[in-house]
Amino acid sequence: MSAGDTHSPRRSAVVFGARNLGHAVIEALRTEGWAVAGVARSADTLQGIRAAGALALEADVTDPAAVHGVLERVAAAHGRVDLAVNAASPHGGDRSGPFGGGPLAQAPPGAFDAWTAAPARGAFAFLSAGARFALAQGGPATLIQITGGSARRAIAGRGAWAAGSFAVRALTNAAALELRPHGVHVALLIVDAGIEPRSGAPGGGAALDALADPRELAGAVRFLAEQGARAATHELVVTPLAESWTP
Repeated sequence: MSAGDTHSPRRSAVVFGARNLGHAVIEALRTEGWAVAGVARSADTLQGIRAAGALALEADVTDPAAVHGVLERVAAAHGRVDLAVNAASPHGGDRSGPFGGGPLAQAPPGAFDAWTAAPARGAFAFLSAGARFALAQGGPATLIQITGGSARRAIAGRGAWAAGSFAVRALTNAAALELRPHGVHVALLIVDAGIEPRSGAPGGGAALDALADPRELAGAVRFLAEQGARAATHELVVTPLAESWTP
């Protein structure tokens, strides 16, 4: 039974990374009657998941075994997993330098681990474990990987970050190709903008109307999750009208 099948007694979802956008996804799915689990590492985020009425699980999204274990726990608790979303932004190494890693001529060796390897490792763990789980579970399901606009283009001074985002996109595209014949829908949601924080003012003096609304992004996740087999979207790009856009 697919994630979009309204005849299901209760659809089940697990959201990895539930601090900001992931939290909005949890709230939106809960409002629609889904049984939801949220995955995080910090005590504050886990408490926020519980406050939203979801099952809170602690795990490292960069560890394929941990991701697979979460999916098995959610299936045991809710019957199956119809939807898995990776909204986590794993960090690795030292990000104390320039945002995005800095110009390549000045970037320290640690910039690669922090900005390139960590995001790619997180997507690999989610998609690899998610694919194994979905194939073993059988039946339609949806896997959604979320990334930023750097998956679409490189920016001077942020090459290391773009390299990680490009890897996330390639891994997700490969998973979509591999799992389509098995009825598993894999989609990449590219948020080509900053995201409005749940609390506090936007950083860096960003204009609020140029930031993506996490509640509207949660609606994009629901759109992807509720697609049927005859209308599968494998990439969806979201850009606020007040933000610059490059085709």
